[in-house]
Amino acid sequence: MEEIKIKKITEIDENNLNKMTEWMYEWWGKSEKHSFEEVKNFVTYSLQETRLPQTYGAFINNEIVGMYQFSYEDLFVRPDIYPWLANVYVDKKYRGSGICRKLMESVEENARKSIKTNELYLYTKHINLYEKFGFKYICDIDTYSKEQKIQRLYKLELD
Repeated sequence: MEEIKIKKITEIDENNLNKMTEWMYEWWGKSEKHSFEEVKNFVTYSLQETRLPQTYGAFINNEIVGMYQFSYEDLFVRPDIYPWLANVYVDKKYRGSGICRKLMESVEENARKSIKTNELYLYTKHINLYEKFGFKYICDIDTYSKEQKIQRLYKLELD
């Protein structure tokens, strides 16, 4: 496999924008009753250089194959905790090829450098995935979502 490069995305490239929008629309946009255009707007305005939200992509030969974001809000019922690691996603055809590992190995450094925080939160249905990258399980959390009501809340200490 070609080299995987992780970089912050701050400029709109229509191909990458459309790919990320398709991923997010299929993953959560439809179920939360957002239009494709709403999700595209969400992704577009998540491409910030110096403030949140920020988007990072995994690229192979300049093709985006995965992403994650840092955000002030990811779980509506918990506005008291932030920042969040959100929208960790790997294109289905690249799953199992080390993309997620490469993305996750860049999170801590990028969070320290770009958002200057001591902690980072995420919630997920996955068990024994984020623990590999230093995230500590805090508790189960009720998301009040019809799709995946109870999920797991995690925290990464960045001291």
